[in-house]
Amino acid sequence: MRRTAALAAVVPIALTLALPAAGAPRVTPPAVVTTDNETPVLYDDEEGGNASGDDPAIWVHPEHSGRSIVIVTAKEGGLRVYDLDSREVQWLPAAPAPRADGVDGRYNNVDIAYGVRLGGRTVDVAVVSDRYNDQLRFFAIDPAGSRAATPLREVTAPEQEFLFSPDRETVSNEQTAYGVAVWQPDDRDTYAVVTQEGATTIATARLVARRDGTVAYADVEHLKLPDRFPLPDGGTWVPCEEPGVGPQLEGVAVDQRTDVLYATQEDVGLWRIPLPLGTGEPRLIDEVADFGVHDVYDEETEECVPVDPDQPGLGGPNLVADAEGVDVYYGRGRVGYVLVSSQGDDRFAVYSTTGHNSALGTFRVAGDGIDGVNGSDGLAVTNRVVGDYREGLLVTHDEPETGPDVDPERDATNFSYVDWGLVADALGLQVSTAPANDPRMR
Repeated sequence: MRRTAALAAVVPIALTLALPAAGAPRVTPPAVVTTDNETPVLYDDEEGGNASGDDPAIWVHPEHSGRSIVIVTAKEGGLRVYDLDSREVQWLPAAPAPRADGVDGRYNNVDIAYGVRLGGRTVDVAVVSDRYNDQLRFFAIDPAGSRAATPLREVTAPEQEFLFSPDRETVSNEQTAYGVAVWQPDDRDTYAVVTQEGATTIATARLVARRDGTVAYADVEHLKLPDRFPLPDGGTWVPCEEPGVGPQLEGVAVDQRTDVLYATQEDVGLWRIPLPLGTGEPRLIDEVADFGVHDVYDEETEECVPVDPDQPGLGGPNLVADAEGVDVYYGRGRVGYVLVSSQGDDRFAVYSTTGHNSALGTFRVAGDGIDGVNGSDGLAVTNRVVGDYREGLLVTHDEPETGPDVDPERDATNFSYVDWGLVADALGLQVSTAPANDPRMR
């Protein structure tokens, strides 16, 4: 079954509620936290295997937290698996998808599905978006975690349908599977939520465990979010993109306690969307600073430039485009936090998961003996104890990676580990590591 829903008259209400009041401060000084732990550098060139880091996921070992692992996507460079000391313990190339017309993959985002019944046993599965094949790829996680010889093993069922494309020819246009998050509304069902590159469509797909030990998906449904927005002066704002491309969404995360999807529309802001798709009104929680600024696309420079350089943006002070990675930290009771990468100014914004999702502050990550975090794309956070991170862990993408051992002539990326306790102290947030607080740790 494939259903597409369109978002209609809800948008003006959401924007009216979300736009900041006149005279609101444009810049809020961020708190500063530090990190001294980062993964080895990845290089996006032929010598480096075209490895461009993008998105991390944290798999928490249920009994021995020190054996937890961090799984990251490296696009054409496949997947990398790291231990809690940021040492690489496995590299999986972006192999061709298991389909008759399959090509080498491009792995964009990753998330974890816990407790999937597969081949007669219960396993955890890394769910990965593959842009070059417009589908999901699945990797069973060895229960030994970082102690395993090969922590990940691909279990993707053959001949899975395209998520957004009618045929292989359309897939080559690359408006395909992009961001991904796992949604587990109960003990029986697991879904993936997927965004589309270069478009405003979100899809959900139900994961299906087959008797042969592979994972498939079915029941793909779509929701189209806006690509233009009403303004207070009665006009309409269309975010500037290159011809044929819409204002895409990438980062997605699900609050498993409330069945709410948080999604970043890169040039627009942060959305709150009820699940299942179409069952409630999406709301734009916060807008990027230059929301409403009219730009035109310059074909020579391939950049968008403002029509009026002095036109002020209508967005808030928390996000500077692109709004990128997003994840949810679970506290006690209903307390929780939504973390978002503000890629345009190297900050991270934090919002409450309750009420109207109030902004709680921003922070940046400085280096302690290593470089700080710049241009973060994907991020992941857990409230669980993992190894020496006794108050939880934040992992974030860093680009460009810099430092004395990094070749400045090459496109370098990596990932940094940040103690959640430092973030909580800096912004006055909660630390709550009890397993019962995390609905994914059933």
